[in-house]
Amino acid sequence: MPRFVIERELGGVKLSEEDLRQGALKSLAVLREMSPGIQWITSFVTDDKVYCIYWADDESAIREHGRLAGIPVDRVAAVRRMLEPAEFE
Repeated sequence: MPRFVIERELGGVKLSEEDLRQGALKSLAVLREMSPGIQWITSFVTDDKVYCIYWADDESAIREHGRLAGIPVDRVAAVRRMLEPAEFE
């Protein structure tokens, strides 16, 4: 299944732990409804954005998940190749 990186702008809003928890729970509920065509792998929360890694059938599944979960999807990029340090040692 293809892997995608999703960028979500926070618009200057600082998310509390409870905000993150509620967003994750809503996301998981929508993912259960949409599976098996999409899977959340991990997310990275910075000061002004959230970057998420998903496996999905295609970009439209990513965007539909965001719409249904009420979570912004500002940019989506398909991962073409992964590099790991061990490959080059």
